Amino acid sequence: MTEIRHPVGPSVSRGLKHRCPACGKGALFRKYLKVAERCEVCDLDLQRYPADDGPAYLTILLVGHLIVAPLFFFPIVWESPAYLSLPILLGSLSVITLMALPRIKGGWIGLMYAIGVTDREARLHTADVAD
Repeated sequence: MTEIRHPVGPSVSRGLKHRCPACGKGALFRKYLKVAERCEVCDLDLQRYPADDGPAYLTILLVGHLIVAPLFFFPIVWESPAYLSLPILLGSLSVITLMALPRIKGGWIGLMYAIGVTDREARLHTADVAD
């Protein structure tokens, strides 16, 4: 089991704010979801920390369970015409998902930094090694 190398709370919090998990000052992303190569303040190699599919799965889980599931309990969704409700629901779900995904990815990278999992170590834990 991986031991915690850095404080988890501050590292994840900095990642959620799109900041470097080590110093909290440098930018984590250079584009929408593209991780910067290095922190411009503390020179931490940010691309060492894997974010693969975890943030996408977590985003789907959160949006699906916290937003889509409760909608089934509101009668306005079922009683309103589809040409009114579908654009509103799909538009709002798209916006919420697109806003949540980079924050969750930043928090994920902060967690990987805190527990010390790098891309080199992540390859050791895949099912491909067993084959």
